[in-house]
Amino acid sequence: MLPLHVDVAVVGGGAVGASVALAAKAAGRSVLLVEARARDADVRDPRVLALSHASQQALAASGIWHDGMPSTPIDRVHVSQAAAFGRTVLDRDDLGLAHLGHSVAYSDLYAAAREALLAAGVPVAFSSRATTLRSGSSFAELGIAPDGAAPHWLTARLVVLADGGGLIDQLPDVVRREHDYRQCAVLARLRPGTPHGNVAFERFSARGPMALLPVGDELMAVWTRSHDDAERLIALDDEAFGAEFGAAFGERLGRLTPTAPRLAVPLRLKVANRIVSRRVALAGNAAQTMHPIAAQGLNLGLRDAALLSGLIARPGDAGDATRLAEYARRRRVDSLAVTGFTHSLVTLFDHQDPVSRGARGAVMAVLDAVPTFRKRFASSLVFGIGG
Repeated sequence: MLPLHVDVAVVGGGAVGASVALAAKAAGRSVLLVEARARDADVRDPRVLALSHASQQALAASGIWHDGMPSTPIDRVHVSQAAAFGRTVLDRDDLGLAHLGHSVAYSDLYAAAREALLAAGVPVAFSSRATTLRSGSSFAELGIAPDGAAPHWLTARLVVLADGGGLIDQLPDVVRREHDYRQCAVLARLRPGTPHGNVAFERFSARGPMALLPVGDELMAVWTRSHDDAERLIALDDEAFGAEFGAAFGERLGRLTPTAPRLAVPLRLKVANRIVSRRVALAGNAAQTMHPIAAQGLNLGLRDAALLSGLIARPGDAGDATRLAEYARRRRVDSLAVTGFTHSLVTLFDHQDPVSRGARGAVMAVLDAVPTFRKRFASSLVFGIGG
């Protein structure tokens, strides 16, 4: 039976929402997590996520990341552009870390979050959708539609929206700004002819930016293309796609052979003008959904969750205005910097004239040559900015 009132209600059972719910439970708060998927859902999602060292540590502290987690270490990040000089290599030694981060399949991370919630005894309304949200000065009202059951209303001192659903549109003072890149991310699993050596690659070319994450002995490629070209690439046979991708990426990893069906995902930037409303806080995809080229979306969301979790753990009213104002203030710089940086990568590397290529190459060369700059840049990607 669902409760009529909780201290904290969380909407969204992914890593961000689960982290907040687990922290609330550990702090002695009454909590309910609302998750649209069924408890025994077999999540089949081909995406691979890049987690920074800080994100992996945060997930381990929450109980989501465990020793048996199927993952691949990322020890270096190689950034370059085709047909132009200049490149930057970020290395684990720059920050004195065992690894810069890990890659993990979305489905494995979601399953680990679900297992951690159940093991900790966090109440979860599986197969349920949060349909209505009304925020007030003393509490928020959340309408829930459980699968096959009558609608349910509960009140909460704090509601945390941790997914990209439509509840945000019901908040009178929150507006989501959207930018349609008019592009798709083509996702492809590839087997390299040369071992990847636990290196992640960012490659910018006239054929579109591409990222490659190490996944076991293989790679997950994310290639940004127009909608029409994405359809064409999906329709190619494996040999033709591997050859075309390899021509754009270069020969560093030898012949690249597809090992799984490809998928195209439309790309949009979505950013909320504010991440708090009365008795409501936004985190993760609810606060910002970004282009995947810099692989920073989940890392930014987990930093949202970490700060929010710490604030919830303080004594007193979990959703009071002072607490929410602090959350908004302390997350502002990091969120603006990361979303702005990611958006700039997409737009600035669209220009392929010689002057633009030369300027970008010079910036990357300086970043690579000056350890202080390189380490500061690497630290911002791993640990975030400010806060």
